[in-house]
Amino acid sequence: TTPLVSVLLHGPAASGKTALAAQIAIDSGFPFVKLLSPEDMKGYTEMAKVQHINKVFSDAYKSRTSVVVVDNIERIIDWVPIGPRFSNMVLQTLMVSLTQQPPSGRRLLIIATTTQRAVLKQLDMYDSFDANILVPNVETYDELRFILEQSESFTPEEINRALQNIGGIVDDQRIGIGIKRILRGIEN
Repeated sequence: TTPLVSVLLHGPAASGKTALAAQIAIDSGFPFVKLLSPEDMKGYTEMAKVQHINKVFSDAYKSRTSVVVVDNIERIIDWVPIGPRFSNMVLQTLMVSLTQQPPSGRRLLIIATTTQRAVLKQLDMYDSFDANILVPNVETYDELRFILEQSESFTPEEINRALQNIGGIVDDQRIGIGIKRILRGIEN
């Protein structure tokens, strides 16, 4: 019944935030799903970014139910910690888009990702989200075992051997590695 819901997925780099956001968007079954990513706006001027963001949200309002994934917010606003510097025009456009209610009879889910939650707090953007969810790294051997088993790429003996070898490297029994890096390792 809520016309606008916005969720921030935050966590370390390569923890799977973008993949999780994309899966939620796909699983929603909403007819309109759009990804706003820094890669799509590479080389855009500040004004071109603003226009692109406005177009995505305008298109989303045309559908009864829509999902907009805003990936890697800090890169979209050109955040640079030296200074600090960012595009205020793009930031303001995103902040308005995150809180603007869709037209009557329309529903919009916004899922955003960031590795810089503290930056969003500094910029007063953090409170624009209805909810925030931590997407942690893979921390335990049991989590890693589960991932390796689900990949179906290894025998149980190979998994046990790999976990024992990792145990010889890691002193505190904490793995702390992103799912993206693990999956890349499995693929190689």
